[in-house]
Amino acid sequence: MKIHEYQAKELFRNHHIAVPEGYVAANPDEACAIAERLGKFPVVVKAQIHAGGRGKGGGVKIARSLDEVRSTAASILGRPLVTPQTGPQGRKVSRLLVEEGLNIAQELYFSIIPDRSTAKIMIIASRAGGMDIEEVAAEHPEKIIKTLINPLTGIEQGHCREIVSGLNLEDSLSEKFSKLVENLYALFIEADCSLLEINPLVITVQGALIALDAKIDIDDNALFRQKDILKFRDTDEEDPLELEASKYNLNYINLHGNVGNMVNGAGLAMATMDIIKSACAEPANFLDVGGGANEEMVENGFRIILSDSNVKAVLINIFGGILRCDVLAEGVVKAAKKTGIKVPVVIRLQGTNVEKGREILAASGLNLITAANLNDAAEKIAEIVRN
Repeated sequence: MKIHEYQAKELFRNHHIAVPEGYVAANPDEACAIAERLGKFPVVVKAQIHAGGRGKGGGVKIARSLDEVRSTAASILGRPLVTPQTGPQGRKVSRLLVEEGLNIAQELYFSIIPDRSTAKIMIIASRAGGMDIEEVAAEHPEKIIKTLINPLTGIEQGHCREIVSGLNLEDSLSEKFSKLVENLYALFIEADCSLLEINPLVITVQGALIALDAKIDIDDNALFRQKDILKFRDTDEEDPLELEASKYNLNYINLHGNVGNMVNGAGLAMATMDIIKSACAEPANFLDVGGGANEEMVENGFRIILSDSNVKAVLINIFGGILRCDVLAEGVVKAAKKTGIKVPVVIRLQGTNVEKGREILAASGLNLITAANLNDAAEKIAEIVRN
């Protein structure tokens, strides 16, 4: 689950991590009131959306007077902000974070992520703060510092010293930076984060370490024990179809292609999207109904796929195990009859009760195209796309 910058900074404050003084505004009048409350200029006006690259899209601006605060707020609020991460449609801005300006001496990059290849927690830091870390890693890998931490033993002073040394920080900052790293690591673990990123983490002229930006993603599987953080969820920032799918415990991701797909199992879903690509088409979604799906889940999954106007065909690829083929077939037939299906549907079934499933599909009277195997399914999808 993604949260907004201002929400991430609230978590930072609770863990003794310094952030600029700032408050949230929903209209230009509130933005001006915050600027007056801060008491000095310049201030920074920052769009709050679930996407990075806001500065490049014009969503982060410096204002040096109340008039500039008002005009800047009016120019950002209520409009879609397009960034490299939003796609061309952008994201509508409904909130602003108005913060004090800082006298910055140096910008750093800092993040914490799980490293699945080593089953450890990785801290990434760089002196190239304020830049896209992917570009830095590609062009100047020597500027990237990576430190691995065993989650069973936790962070140790040696890890902090390694990062401080790699960043070549002054001795006067060593102790403060080490304490900051410890607090950030504690937050990462306690909040079940899948990402914690600060870009930039700044050193001010006065020698303070302050998180100028804040990005946190929470592991969805841990939300059951993160009740306070769950309150931060902003459904207005979520894709409507993905939000609808979450109500039925469906793993759905909207991909804006032209071939919808329904699969049971994440690995099979990835292979199915490869099949769609090999047919010179684009997958419209990732939908894993799971091994324990019932008729209702299948029906709702099918309905959600068909509610996407971009979908020109549907490929259903099921390997029956816990989810029997006859259960899937019943769900598809019910959904197809309720939605009045208007696009071709190719179905490939294998596994438990496959023959019974095929009989249900054949007896439905619906225009459902049965594929004998994966190659056959790919050929049928290709033929549909070509036509």
